[in-house]
Amino acid sequence: MDAIAHLSRSVANKVVLVTGAASGMGRATAHIFAREGAKVAVTDVRADDAEAVAEAIRAEGGEARAWALDVADAKTIARVVPEIDAHFGGLDVVINNAGVGGFAPIDSPPYDEMWTRQLAILLTAHQRVIRAALPFLRHSDSPRIVNIASTEALGATARNSIYAAAKAGVTGLTRALAVELGKEGITVNCICPGPIHTGMTEAISRDGKETFANRRTALRRYGEPEEVAHITLSLCLPAASYITGAIIPVDGGLTARNA
Repeated sequence: MDAIAHLSRSVANKVVLVTGAASGMGRATAHIFAREGAKVAVTDVRADDAEAVAEAIRAEGGEARAWALDVADAKTIARVVPEIDAHFGGLDVVINNAGVGGFAPIDSPPYDEMWTRQLAILLTAHQRVIRAALPFLRHSDSPRIVNIASTEALGATARNSIYAAAKAGVTGLTRALAVELGKEGITVNCICPGPIHTGMTEAISRDGKETFANRRTALRRYGEPEEVAHITLSLCLPAASYITGAIIPVDGGLTARNA
């Protein structure tokens, strides 16, 4: 009988790039990877907030450095990603988390402007970060890419067509790149968070959240950023070497529930 192979479940000393890491799911992801021994590049358009997250990680004994990164700016991506590789001496994991929201009816005056901005941040940035990172990921022994989409890619909400279209694009990009990069051992997966307590949902009243959660989710509650971050971590383990092209809802059972 063949022996069971040892597959590592440690990300210790792996270099992880997290976009949108100054708050919410990105911040939780940065902390959780650092607590597992990874070296974390904390990137965000809000430079001071990114630095605060990096400082908090270092105060806990982790290794992190902050970079100001506007993912809508192609030139900044092209500069920052090589800087991360040079600083840490490699790059193993890319987590495309940066996001932006905003509702608009299809026939509203600001629709075109919002379309351009949201797609730049929510979709175009993903491929730009990945393309910038690929030369470095190819030197990793367990290269991982995780794109953060949304359950809005799986079932939409009125007046949210821009966001839904962008997030559906992320799922398509994920599957296509999983196929394209699979022969190199680079895994590409996608997480679709449902209702999560983040900055994007903080404007919703507590009663509104409870009503929605009770009506729509199997667990009858909103999720926490850490609950998403731990699934992201799981996809990035060296042992997660045979999962790619997956679209994984982390939604408290929202997409499973009919009534």
